[in-house]
Amino acid sequence: MRFITLLLAVLLAAGHAGAADQLRIGTLVPKNSLYHRQLMEIGEAWRNAQGGGKYLVYPDGSQGGETDIVRRMRIGQLQGGLLSVAGLEAIEPSVAALQLMPLMFRSWDEVDHVREKLRAGMEKKFLDKGFVILAWGDAGWVRFFSKQPAAAPADFRGMKFFAWGSEAAQQEIMKSLGYTPVPLEVSDILPAIQTGMINAVPSTPYFALATQVYTSAPYMLDLNWAPIVGALVITRKAWDEMSPAARQAVQAAGLTAGDKMRAQARKEVDEAVEAMKKRGLTVTTPNAEQMKAWRQLADELYPRIRGKLVPADTFDEVVRHLETYRAGKGR
Repeated sequence: MRFITLLLAVLLAAGHAGAADQLRIGTLVPKNSLYHRQLMEIGEAWRNAQGGGKYLVYPDGSQGGETDIVRRMRIGQLQGGLLSVAGLEAIEPSVAALQLMPLMFRSWDEVDHVREKLRAGMEKKFLDKGFVILAWGDAGWVRFFSKQPAAAPADFRGMKFFAWGSEAAQQEIMKSLGYTPVPLEVSDILPAIQTGMINAVPSTPYFALATQVYTSAPYMLDLNWAPIVGALVITRKAWDEMSPAARQAVQAAGLTAGDKMRAQARKEVDEAVEAMKKRGLTVTTPNAEQMKAWRQLADELYPRIRGKLVPADTFDEVVRHLETYRAGKGR
C-alpha cells in the first residue's frame, strides 16, 4: 500500500513538472508576422526565467479555428492562444464589446480608452474562468474587400459575405438585415473568394495583403467598420505551474509585446493599403450621403447586438465611457 501511494506521488509530481516545462500556443496569425515574432519573444523570456523548457507556437491556424484553439486549451492540448474577439468571446462574452459594435469607435484613442476602462474587470472575468490575459493587442480596422466596387450598404446586399463559422448569432443578424453570410473558417477564405463561393470579405488590410485576398477581391471600401481586438491568453493551470520568476518575466514580456503589436499593427494598416494599391487594389471612399447610410445601418444594428452579441450591461458601459471621453475632448 505504501508502495502504491509513493508511486502515485511520483507520477503526479512528474506530470506537474512536465506541464510546467512546456508552453504550446495556437493562433491564426501568419508565420513570421509581427504577431508571431512577438509570441516568440515572450517564449524566450519564459525559457530564460524557467531555466529551459519546450515552447512551441502553432501559427497559420494549424490547430484549427479560434474556437478550436480555446477547446484545445480547455482539454490541455494547448496552454495558450493569441486570439481575436472571435475566440476570446468563447471564454468570456463581454469581450465582444471591443469588436462587435460597428462604427461605435471613431479612433484608436477611443478604443484604447475604453479597453483600459474595461481591462481590470475583463481580466478578472477571464481569470475566474480559468484563463490569464498576458497581452492585449489589435490588428487594424475591418474594411470590406469585394469582387465588385461597392460604396453604400445597399451595394453589398447581393453579395455573399465571409462569416466566422462559430458566430451563428451574428449570421442571423446579417440575414435579418438582408445580407448573405457564408460561414467558413479563416483558412477557407482565399479558396472561397477565388471560386466565387463568397464575393465579399470583412478584413483588415494587413490580413488581406498577407493572405492575398485582395487579388481576388480587388475593391476595398475605406470605412473603419470596427477594430480587430485580441489578446494572448494562457490557461490558469499553466500560469499556476510557472515559477514566480517565470510569471514575472512572462508578464513583463506580455506587456511589451502588447505595446509593440498595437503600435506596429496601426502603422501597417496604411502601409498594407499602399502596397495593395500598387498591385491593383481600388480604394473607394464613401461620400457624405453613403456615410449617412452606413451610420443608419449601425443604428439598426445596435438594438440587435445589445443583449445578444454583447451583454447589455457591457454595451451600456462602453457607450457611457465614450460619451464621457468625447465630452472631455469637446466632441
